[in-house]
Amino acid sequence: MIPTPTELDTLREAGRIASKARTWAVETIKPGYLLRDLQEGMEAIIRESKALPPFPSQTSRNTIAAHYCSSPSDNTTFEENDLVKIDVGAHIDGLIVDCGVSVDLSKDHRWKGIIKAASDALDEAISMCTPNIDVEDIGERVSNVITNAGYNPILNLTGHGLGKYTLHDAPQIPNARIGLKGTLEVGSIFAIEPFATSGRGYIKDEGKPEVFMLEKSPKPSNKIDPDVLNAIESWHGLPIARRYFMNLPRKPFERTMKELVKQGAMREYPPLVEITEHPVGWKEHSIWLGPNGAEILTT
Repeated sequence: MIPTPTELDTLREAGRIASKARTWAVETIKPGYLLRDLQEGMEAIIRESKALPPFPSQTSRNTIAAHYCSSPSDNTTFEENDLVKIDVGAHIDGLIVDCGVSVDLSKDHRWKGIIKAASDALDEAISMCTPNIDVEDIGERVSNVITNAGYNPILNLTGHGLGKYTLHDAPQIPNARIGLKGTLEVGSIFAIEPFATSGRGYIKDEGKPEVFMLEKSPKPSNKIDPDVLNAIESWHGLPIARRYFMNLPRKPFERTMKELVKQGAMREYPPLVEITEHPVGWKEHSIWLGPNGAEILTT
């Protein structure tokens, strides 16, 4: 996406809002705090600031790299020694920013190295963002920084372009040379997100999904409640969570969700776990590539 000057100002405002929610979460998180409360607290800040979440806020711990979203009844709490990935975004009229940070809940700072590896890799990647640079060159730099720190990049997760009402747009921005094609276009908006792990560097789906995305219109079915479908469609195809819809009757809602998934109209996103169950550190910023270089929208 190449934003107009007005859209770029809107993206900057969305970036300020997402950054405010992320900062609140970092300052608030502690052992004993509910994961669900932190996620919903970030989303409340976003809504109070006249924006909306472009995806459900997530708090992925330890070996979970991404996509841990609480169910409405999730009473899981953060624990001492957790390594937490806080993932949050904001959109205004479909103009999206996406950001996140890792937090060390240990007293002995045991996750300092892995967090620094991901953060340094992100800094290096951003410093390389110039018009027409090959995304594989960025991936190679990310990989070198992470491996030189004694960790492995996660190879089957990437950064991504950001489009209007499109969270994952072209190009993909890898964490190593993996054979992707693409360059960064001047004026474009994208997110870079290095993942570092002490494991093998691959993730797999594992666990119950609580993030969903309506990818296409469903076929007519008496199992689909029209009010539920209208509520889901109001999110314009962006990722959603069950906890967004607590004002709707539960049985029609769950019946509709089940049918949408069965038809292939709704995609499920389970938690993403490092395949050798090793901890994962991560950091993400959204960036506008101007003619004079990269501008971080989520500082």
